[in-house]
Amino acid sequence: MARAFLIVMDSVGAGGAPDAASFGDEGACTLGHIAAECAAGRAEQGRSGPLRMPHLDALGLGEAVRLASGAAMEGFSAVPSGLWGTVQEVSRGKDTPSGHWELAGVPVPWDWTYFPDTVPAFPPDLVAEVCRLAGTEGILGNCHASGVPIIEEHCAEHLRTGWPICYTSADSVFQIAAHEEAFGLERLLKLCADLAPWLHAMKVGRVIARPFIGGPGNFKRTANRRDFAIAPPAPTLLDWVAGAGRATHGIGKIGDIFSMRGVGKLWKGKSDADLFEHLMRLGAEAEEGSLTFANFVEFDTLYGHPRDVAGYARALEWFDAAVPRFLATLRPGDLALFTADHGNDPTWSGTDHTRERVPVVGRGVGAKAVGVRGFVDVGASVAAHLEVAAQGPGRSFL
Repeated sequence: MARAFLIVMDSVGAGGAPDAASFGDEGACTLGHIAAECAAGRAEQGRSGPLRMPHLDALGLGEAVRLASGAAMEGFSAVPSGLWGTVQEVSRGKDTPSGHWELAGVPVPWDWTYFPDTVPAFPPDLVAEVCRLAGTEGILGNCHASGVPIIEEHCAEHLRTGWPICYTSADSVFQIAAHEEAFGLERLLKLCADLAPWLHAMKVGRVIARPFIGGPGNFKRTANRRDFAIAPPAPTLLDWVAGAGRATHGIGKIGDIFSMRGVGKLWKGKSDADLFEHLMRLGAEAEEGSLTFANFVEFDTLYGHPRDVAGYARALEWFDAAVPRFLATLRPGDLALFTADHGNDPTWSGTDHTRERVPVVGRGVGAKAVGVRGFVDVGASVAAHLEVAAQGPGRSFL
């Protein structure tokens, strides 16, 4: 019985979203702009020359980005040997849950709640609830911010007062940073878990625990981040497959994103390199008829948000170089799809995600151009491959 592997390269967008202007992102193109910067010699830190992703390009990555946005994709010249195309989103968000849920067949039916870019950003009743649950007299932050700068700004006061550092972004999120030892990791996770139902009722998508260690000037965020996401509004691809009695595996953030619904086994690690080893092992060992759903987050968190073009290029080239090892584990009849959940153009202004189409390239059905499709068609296609009934609006492109 054939297996399926759905692999999300978090934020690796292809540009060209028809509604990008309404998000302030008209012209954003994560892969296209990284390739252009590399070709121009402006991404030389830790690497050199044009962006090199020959293995995913062989499947059709370069052609997929050109189809999505018309980007030149210098150095990408392969004639596709795999499935290739691009998909676009209908959910009114450019965030992790929206993208993953829709890839898994379920568009978001509501408008997310976003906090205003003001100081303070949070309503008094929310601040009071955080203080009650945390047992503190106040909070720090209370604004839009990126994680590293706001921890740097408030680290000393946090260690002195014990008050949690609370912040948000252009996404529908409420983030709490706290010291793993001084505040306590379990205390931070309990605070976020207890607060999550309150925020989910407001249609805030995620409460994120952001633990760190160290002190002012030398702190470090740890791998114990935890996302408490609102549950999907309907059964997703994971539920469809699990409901058919098949094994399901989640790698990385998949358990958090889907509130563990439909996730039979979850495999986590401290880095994308650790997660790739899980993918390799499941390529060799996963059960017949199973679904493996993986998220590789460091493109987004380490390089997209900090606007680090060279770092993003290094990560892309590392991932591409690892792809043949994984493909070698596939069995006859298996399907592997590589895609993304949104963009995060490191050449763009600000620090937030960018509204983009995303590429889809795959191994398992020969050379096949699928054109411009919807995110939901990815989930429908995986279900069709596994011969599992799809319950969403998508149509298979296999």
